[in-house]
Amino acid sequence: MGTDLVTELKSILPASQLITGKDLQDRYAHIWEMDRPIEAMAIAMPKSTAEVAGILKCCYRNEVTVVVHGGLTNLVGSTRSTPSDLIVSMEKMNAILELDQNARNITVQAGVILESVQDAAAEADLLFPLNFGAKGSAQIGGIIASNAGGLRVIKYGMTRDLVMGLEVVLADGTVINSLKKLVKNNTGYDLKQLFIGSEGTLGIVTAAVLKLVEKPSFRGSALVGLDSYDQVIQFFRRVDINMAGALSAFEIMWLETYRALSSPPSTPKAPLPYTYNFYVLFECMGGSWIKDTLEEFLIEEVEKDRIRDAMPAFTQAELDWFWMIREDVGPMTGLCKNAQQFDISMSPPLIGEYVQKVLSDLSDIDEIGPVFPFGHVGDGNIHLIVGKQTDDNSLTQRVNEVVYGHLQGIEGSVSAEHGIGLDKRAYLSYSRSPQEIALMRSIKKALDPRGILNPGRIFALD
Repeated sequence: MGTDLVTELKSILPASQLITGKDLQDRYAHIWEMDRPIEAMAIAMPKSTAEVAGILKCCYRNEVTVVVHGGLTNLVGSTRSTPSDLIVSMEKMNAILELDQNARNITVQAGVILESVQDAAAEADLLFPLNFGAKGSAQIGGIIASNAGGLRVIKYGMTRDLVMGLEVVLADGTVINSLKKLVKNNTGYDLKQLFIGSEGTLGIVTAAVLKLVEKPSFRGSALVGLDSYDQVIQFFRRVDINMAGALSAFEIMWLETYRALSSPPSTPKAPLPYTYNFYVLFECMGGSWIKDTLEEFLIEEVEKDRIRDAMPAFTQAELDWFWMIREDVGPMTGLCKNAQQFDISMSPPLIGEYVQKVLSDLSDIDEIGPVFPFGHVGDGNIHLIVGKQTDDNSLTQRVNEVVYGHLQGIEGSVSAEHGIGLDKRAYLSYSRSPQEIALMRSIKKALDPRGILNPGRIFALD
């Protein structure tokens, strides 16, 4: 079967777009696992939607399973494959097709890197507001497939809020072209939303029309020290009120997280001393009025003893300094052997108590090392990096039960922005009802009846 499919693919793709045999050993499934050769039947690298359609027609006819590769930055095992899988890599579909400055949108192929979209928008004096640490490697197709969030969700929303139109190839090779540039289009089902966040299980995204916004003339940030989580929540509300809708990001770091991110071997130095329980880094984007308003607001907050300390950042050098601390998680993973990472969400007021319970329960497990909580408190999304003495599966499951178990009683989500993939599917029922899961399965069956697209992602196949 595999040999027949590869032979068939050679009639569709040039040799330079098909990797087989020993050459597969030079490829990997994740940017953090470059030392592990990939397992796959072959890797197909289409350059056009027509080639993607041809590949899927072959796979559908031969019932060969397909694993889709983008920037390989996912954290839920989505890009792992087996020797019987064909990998479809979108890396060569990396063209920016059009930027409409007046309509404020950009049309791109799925393999375009997020940072390239940001740069193209900036050259046109516009902004593509989606932003996160992996912007230099994450591809638009994967970002759409996982409905990525990042640092500016408060003001601009998740990926699904920034997608105007999509082109998708279904499992049988059918091309759904809906690259519309309409803000309002109330003609039946909004089909693009089926594919945003579906983790490549319903179709392969090949192109997208993305919403751009006017580039703010000014950007300001501040790092603030606080003593309690209740103070964090109250401060969040006051910032939002006083900054008149300009608040774009509101990030939180617990003390030990902040220490790890701002002390050697980490590069950036600490702007504030290590004397507070919580550190909030927030960003405001808008007009030049932000500078004076933000400075006056912070002075008043300190004088009224609502916050312990604060340092603003307005120049590009200051902004880069502050945000490097928050965006580079490398120092934390470097301090954690066998690091286990989590991406969860809940109502923002519940975060403080939730994290306290999780830290307490994890401290009772002898094999656990440092634990670093941080995240986007403004939209209720918290990340945890947990160090472990071993990578034993039973210990991994025990940690999972602690982190996910406390979400059940508070209607939290086991995945805020990274998806379910292979690693979280056992915990999908913690956040979704049986009826919801049954409906998702029926949608999968309708669009991919042979179950060839990213099999086993989100839920196990029947």
